[in-house]
Amino acid sequence: MDLSRTLAGLGTALLTAALLAEPAAAAPGGSPSSRDFGNGAERNEVAALNPVSALSRTLGVQSMDSAQGRWTPKLKGYPRQNQLTVYPENPDDRSIKLGLIPYHGIAPKLNALQDVSDKVSAEVIGKSAGGRDLYLVTVTAPESAADAKKQDYWRNLIEDNPWAAKRDKALAKSYKTPVWINANIHGNEWEGTDGALRVIERLATATDAATVNFLKKSRVYVTVTNNPDGRVAGTRANGAGFDINRDHATNAQPESRAVRDVVIGTQPFVMLDEHGYTGTTLIEPATPPHGQNYEYDLYIKHALPNALGMEAAIQKLGYAETTRADIPFRDYAPGDWDDWPPIFTPMYAIYQGAVGHTVEIPLAVNNANYTNLPVEELRRRSAINTDVAAATIEAALTYADTNKASLLAGQIEQFRRGWAGEASPVIPDGFVDGFGPEDRYSTTFPRAYVIPAGTPAAARLVNHLIDNDVRVTKALHGFALNGRRYDAGTYLVDMHQPKRGLANVLLEAGRDISDLVPQMYDISGWSHGLLWGATVDISRNAAPKVFTKPVAHAALEGSVDARKGSALQLTIKDGNDVRAVNELLTQGIKLRRTDAATVVVPAEARPEATALATSLGVRFSAAPKNVKGDVFDQPVIAGAVSADELFALKEMGFAVQTVSTALLNAGASLSETDTLLVSSGLSYAGLNATGKATVDAFLARGGGVVTRGATGANFNAATKLLPAVATAGRGDANGVVNVVNSGPIVGAGSLPHSFVYSPLWFTGSGFTVEQRYGAVPLVAGHWQPNAAGTNGPAQAAGQAAVVSGATAGGGSAVLFGTEPLFRAHPKGLFAQYARALFWTAS
Repeated sequence: MDLSRTLAGLGTALLTAALLAEPAAAAPGGSPSSRDFGNGAERNEVAALNPVSALSRTLGVQSMDSAQGRWTPKLKGYPRQNQLTVYPENPDDRSIKLGLIPYHGIAPKLNALQDVSDKVSAEVIGKSAGGRDLYLVTVTAPESAADAKKQDYWRNLIEDNPWAAKRDKALAKSYKTPVWINANIHGNEWEGTDGALRVIERLATATDAATVNFLKKSRVYVTVTNNPDGRVAGTRANGAGFDINRDHATNAQPESRAVRDVVIGTQPFVMLDEHGYTGTTLIEPATPPHGQNYEYDLYIKHALPNALGMEAAIQKLGYAETTRADIPFRDYAPGDWDDWPPIFTPMYAIYQGAVGHTVEIPLAVNNANYTNLPVEELRRRSAINTDVAAATIEAALTYADTNKASLLAGQIEQFRRGWAGEASPVIPDGFVDGFGPEDRYSTTFPRAYVIPAGTPAAARLVNHLIDNDVRVTKALHGFALNGRRYDAGTYLVDMHQPKRGLANVLLEAGRDISDLVPQMYDISGWSHGLLWGATVDISRNAAPKVFTKPVAHAALEGSVDARKGSALQLTIKDGNDVRAVNELLTQGIKLRRTDAATVVVPAEARPEATALATSLGVRFSAAPKNVKGDVFDQPVIAGAVSADELFALKEMGFAVQTVSTALLNAGASLSETDTLLVSSGLSYAGLNATGKATVDAFLARGGGVVTRGATGANFNAATKLLPAVATAGRGDANGVVNVVNSGPIVGAGSLPHSFVYSPLWFTGSGFTVEQRYGAVPLVAGHWQPNAAGTNGPAQAAGQAAVVSGATAGGGSAVLFGTEPLFRAHPKGLFAQYARALFWTAS
């Protein structure tokens, strides 16, 4: 695919090419895998582009930075029809070449179906990162407002009072079976949308008794395209360069937030996430390791037979390419296709009470195939893929309808176990065909989590939990727990709640699974409790004895704690602190820095500081009298960075001029740049004479540099910034790590944990060690040594993870072997990166 191609009309979806490339090969030392590991080489090799706003200008829609409200189901009957906005035809839509429906054709199609059928309701549930409408279609028999209200009551009863739901005979008889189909989450995996539209049209127009009866008993929810930006552009990623199917633990992107709201609002029994392309149709359930917070017995008893039913459905299509399916649980080795992290849509949906499946349709039509294959062959493949998608959806609807009673009982039981605080049962060998000791994953749920209030990080974490339907309360007075005193207003997550699995998977430290499976596809460790910057205490056995009230929203609690007329002081320890500094600098306020983490604000800027304390929850204290410090300006930044890093930098209020090898070779200037960020898409060896001269001149005049990962380490070695020699762990090694903070820049007030993917460590002398890996580096994740038994956590223990120092040109450099901005997720690490950036820009 031509990465330089201008995507006409795409606007903010002038996508980073970071996710256009095929995934990188599996790490050395791993067993053969049916798919390559998830953090592909493109994250280091393709620099992000600064998106523009042409789409917003053309269509008159909000930009990617605009705030969006949450979608919730309307309290009225069905149909709930809306006339969808029809957008101009876009001849550059990549769907057209494949004979598939272009994005601009979806709204007219849905409008027409609403015109002819009272069984179809279409609505907009949000905007994509590029500003496109995200559609939800509901297909069901008409319902009066009273009927719909009763359905809503029963849905809430299942979660809120599963004991009563289990006894409710009217619910058992009349509750409509909810099924959710999510299509086209990866933009260049198109045909799920077309298959889903085919099923919608059949259900809308069929008059046979079986279909009429089915719709009286069921609601079918379809998010028609979860990634319209990528659909139009022919890219895996959305308009911000994010893989949405990696974002469900973080919800950084509007597309993942929209489907989060759908799964919470509809509470499906079964869901499918339609993907491609794996050569042979692939249908989950997945291999070990299985998420240890699942009620896995309730899941697998339905996931496996449903997958078998979908396999039978594609076999009936009669194509040579559909004679069988790959069902990883049945067919693959442990670690080849796991369901461990909650970042994938179906895995996330399991925690919300659904039996979730990824479906991978078979025949590749994207990437090089899109460019190189004849149109006739592409359309032949797309036609088969559409048939496969439709067949799997139809089979899943049949399974859900046939097995309604058992699926309902399972969802009720999942939530009942949560409320009761019961241990998950031990699943015996043979529970379903093929279940054995390798499939047995579980955890011991704590009694409660305690989150002291008063910081932006605490409010951010609590609101994230609430947005994901985790129940949080606030203590009405002070209390003691496990030998510690807590103030009134402390947040509590009582783990006797229906979605305890989701609460735990987000808050717990996680688990080192390195010795349990030979390899992992994507992240194996994550922890909002350890990496989001809030204090999160675990009470293993005791429930807090204190009166509480439910929290609907955690308010930011900033302050200006200094008498009027005194200078103010702000400590940079959170991304919101960084944002506040950048806001003040943007307003032209003269700030001084006494050290890497401490910013002094002049007394006359108190009104501006007060406003930021309110809006960002930051805390200004009184600066010491006669405090000195160096005046600094807003840094001018050039960044050869990945899309997720660019996004995180913008979240913190930095303006970034994006650069790359190609742009520097074409004459891009660094003459005004204070700091150059290097982590993706910049190779010094790949620079021509023009590009090298630009970089050399920048370094010679003392320009600052911050690097990350292998690309950054290679840049450091080629330009001789710091005398630090980088050693790489396995390419698929990742997780939460222990660190020891020792340096004055990155180490100043940083968390005792960090995150790594393809970790690096540095040896040598002539630099300052900012952060070291702990004596036992890995807390949670998967990090094995290579085939020779080296480059593992034992070798990284005690080694430098982040270093800083002076360059030959008189500038400053910081080298990261960790991943402080990874997918905009480890938010408690953002400030350490920002401190490095401010310091190198001085």
